Amino acid sequence: MNISNILLLLGGVALFLFGMSLMGDGLKKVAGNKLELILFRLSSTPVRGILLGAGVTTVIQSSSATSVMVVGFVNSAMMHLRQAISVIMGAVIGTSITGWIICLSSLGDGGTSTLLQLLGTESLAAMTAVAGILLRMISKKKSGKHIGDILLGFSVLMFGMKTMSGSVSGLRENEHFLSLLTNFSNPALGILAGLVMTAILQSASASVGILQAMSATGLMDFAQVLPIILGIAIGASVPVLLSGLGSSTEGRRASFSYLVLEVLRVILFAAVFYPLNGIFRFSFFHATMNMFSIALLNTLFRASTVLVLSPFIPLIEKLVCKLVPANPGDTERTEDMNRLEERFLAYPTLAVEQTRLTINKMAELTRLSMEEAISLLKTFDEKAYREVQDLESLVDRYEDRIGSYLMRLTGREMTDTQNRAVSQYLRAITDLERISDHALNIAERAAEMHEKKVIFSDKAGREMSNLLSAMERILALTFEAFLSDDVEIAYRVEPLEQVIDQICRKMREKHVARLAKGKCTIINGYIFNDLVVDFERVSDHCSNIAIVIVELLDENALHVHELSETIKSQHIHEYEKFYDEYTQQYIGKAALKEA
Repeated sequence: MNISNILLLLGGVALFLFGMSLMGDGLKKVAGNKLELILFRLSSTPVRGILLGAGVTTVIQSSSATSVMVVGFVNSAMMHLRQAISVIMGAVIGTSITGWIICLSSLGDGGTSTLLQLLGTESLAAMTAVAGILLRMISKKKSGKHIGDILLGFSVLMFGMKTMSGSVSGLRENEHFLSLLTNFSNPALGILAGLVMTAILQSASASVGILQAMSATGLMDFAQVLPIILGIAIGASVPVLLSGLGSSTEGRRASFSYLVLEVLRVILFAAVFYPLNGIFRFSFFHATMNMFSIALLNTLFRASTVLVLSPFIPLIEKLVCKLVPANPGDTERTEDMNRLEERFLAYPTLAVEQTRLTINKMAELTRLSMEEAISLLKTFDEKAYREVQDLESLVDRYEDRIGSYLMRLTGREMTDTQNRAVSQYLRAITDLERISDHALNIAERAAEMHEKKVIFSDKAGREMSNLLSAMERILALTFEAFLSDDVEIAYRVEPLEQVIDQICRKMREKHVARLAKGKCTIINGYIFNDLVVDFERVSDHCSNIAIVIVELLDENALHVHELSETIKSQHIHEYEKFYDEYTQQYIGKAALKEA
């Protein structure tokens, strides 16, 4: 095999991977967001989960993509681990369809009739390419263009497959290649080869496709192909495992369940097949494999093992939970959600109180996320950065759980006070969740500054330090008022929010002036402006939370759209007092004097 053949092989692999990606992306765009909704809503039983996983994976041509989607659902508490395992089982079966699509590249090759010639690789790829590009050029609808992408992807995949097959066809006479194939007959080496190949390519379908292309040499037999296919199954778990990094405990369990499932399937199949072959000496064990037989073997292996393991989904769930134990901190942070008991819905007074306590925990987590994010701007720490990411995900889960609970509570008969509390709680959890989102944005800007060695100018640094000081103050006031139900402290938030708005406006003006004078780089400017915007919006959400506290606890409070002005008018002396205090403290500082 000379350098030209090697380049052809690598080029064929590149075309094959690109074609598969283009076809899969087109299929997903044609389906829109329906596949995600179907997975989320209709995976309530193991059978449904398996069927849906198989169906969705057949459409998007990637078990990894389906599984990563499922990990996201579990991570956000939208799907249980048991449901995820059933969907992943279905994805394992669905990904085998790609092998059958690849078999189309061998149809008609060497045929004499016109029909068979039209079904040949070159003719089929050429026809789909022409149809695809015409749809891309002529269609005015997005769906038509996406279908064109599907056809073009299929065409590129076919050309890539033909190129790979042609590049390796001469290996049938290569002694070194024959020696290498002999080693693959050893199950352990074959499994390792399949695992490594798939881990590198990040796609089981691509690995099977390359194996099918290698069958063009006529030297691949069943004994060599089977262990490689077993290894491919395990290697496919790598991208799913990577998707679980940084997830919650449940998210990590969902991603790890893919690896557990694949290892169990390989052990099960090998433990049954190889002893039986040792006893009965199957005649097909050394049969030469082609594209069709490889696709068939891949499908039978996947379908049979999934069917055998499907009744044991609860046991697999327990195994995964033992292998990926929950962190003590995770349990402590989520245990407050257990307050939202189903049976409490029949007793609105109790349900509202339990909700209040749960929201308080959500508020504590939100406050912690902002404190960590601000600390990252002062001194970056990778562990603290991951903590902000975890907290943002955790706060999202709290919002989902509390929001769902409150919506169910609204259907109950409640007093005016209880209805008012439920309405205010729904607003509060939205603002708390948005603050945690901005905390993550700030943490990401801190990480970007650390990575790119970004340092603000002295004047910009003083301005940012002043803003951080004001933000720490408004956050302390807001969360103290919220957690202690203190209306007097809540009334102090609005004047500070007005002052922060002025600080941010002045900072933007000075930032533009520095850019005009060339005293600030574009990269520094983007980060500086993003931070100002995030902090300004956080102060807005603090103001909203303070208004919620006033509406809940002050019987004379008006509706939200009037309340901000009411705070100023009914508490005019206190408002002006605090406004002047904050203005003197933050706007009067040298950091905001004219540059």
